[in-house]
Amino acid sequence: MEFTTDIFSVFDKKWALLTAGDSDNFNTMTVSWGGMGTLWGKPVATVYVRTSRYTHEFMDAKDCFTLSFYPEECRQRLGVLGSKSGREMDKMKESGLTPVPAGESVSFQEAEITLVCRKLFKQQLDVANIPENIAKAMYEGQAPHDMYIGEVTAILRND
Repeated sequence: MEFTTDIFSVFDKKWALLTAGDSDNFNTMTVSWGGMGTLWGKPVATVYVRTSRYTHEFMDAKDCFTLSFYPEECRQRLGVLGSKSGREMDKMKESGLTPVPAGESVSFQEAEITLVCRKLFKQQLDVANIPENIAKAMYEGQAPHDMYIGEVTAILRND
């Protein structure tokens, strides 16, 4: 497997979609926090999901998830997926993205790259261990994030 990217901008500047569930029942959300590297001798992707997000339920219910990356022309569609809740509306219909199977989860036809991941680890971030100024800015009155680490089991390219 090989994946080359600007690791410091692919999440923060370009965004990505985190999708959990299967072809029959899934939810997706934009993510701008994440990382990739090696842990326990495995290629991994790390994502952070607030416990209040609808996607969190799917992350806990399933063993696999996908992380997909898009060309700039999809940015407006990704904005829809990050600003609306799948609990309250059909985000997929509004986004116009085309779901496709990806391993045991789902990605989208419009994705340039999809990382298929199998969960290895989950833990809630402990706000007491976060610098006070960051904790205040990110968590005061907000739900905490759970950190999920997934082994990258496949890299799908839409060439």
